[in-house]
Amino acid sequence: MSTLSSGPAAGPENTAAAPDAASQAAVFGSAAPRRRSRGLAHGLVDDLGEKIRGQQLRPGDKLPTESAIMQAYGVSRTVVREALSKLQASGLVETHHGVGTFVLQPRAAGMFRLDPADIATTVDVLAVLELRISLETESAGLAALRRTEEHLAGMRQALDEFESSVAASGDSVSADFRFHLQIAQATGNPYFADIMSHLGTTIIPRTRVNAIRNHDRRGEYLVRVNREHEEIYAAIARRDPDSARAAMRIHLTNSRERLRLAQQAAKDEAQQGGTTGAAEPAAR
Repeated sequence: MSTLSSGPAAGPENTAAAPDAASQAAVFGSAAPRRRSRGLAHGLVDDLGEKIRGQQLRPGDKLPTESAIMQAYGVSRTVVREALSKLQASGLVETHHGVGTFVLQPRAAGMFRLDPADIATTVDVLAVLELRISLETESAGLAALRRTEEHLAGMRQALDEFESSVAASGDSVSADFRFHLQIAQATGNPYFADIMSHLGTTIIPRTRVNAIRNHDRRGEYLVRVNREHEEIYAAIARRDPDSARAAMRIHLTNSRERLRLAQQAAKDEAQQGGTTGAAEPAAR
């Protein structure tokens, strides 16, 4: 879905039009100084998050470019990308390739809640997502270079089935997995597809974490996933390997960050002894 990543993967150039003056002023009017006692990315997340929640940045506003944020806050491009990835995972902003990053309408219940009993499972799911970021980022780039029209048609069919399943509140897992498998097959390297086939549908986090399946019923999670898939597909369709890598990395990084935040919240609740009533009932 996005052009920004939290790692060193190649990201797109900042060629989008500059944001409007009001949005620029809202971000840079009172840029927070560096906080040496905390991570720079966390400091940037806190400052931009406060501006969004305080309506200095309103829904629909376009954020300045990465370069402009780097200059205003005195941080590196990697810090900016990590911060924006965290803001996306929190549902505060959304980035569209070649267009820019925009503030989203605040949601009443942005993130799914984990039962503390799921913490052990999420450790393993997070590890799988880490593997997938390394594997599928390059897979998407190769697919953009080597895909055939037949591969593209297979991806399109999987995405259409995914969208139909979401609209009907049906099982979207098989279509989700098939989309990622089609990308692996489009690399022309059989080992990518072999690894994906071996891992199977368990690579999809919601097959193993109850709270995500419950969140699916509200539709927000899967609608976002669908948009991210479409960004990946569009980059592969136009044979743009850098954009395909960036879109895949953001898709998987967002999933990892959403799960990590929920895991940390569950740990905090467990440590405070306030877990009663905090978790959603498990879907069986």
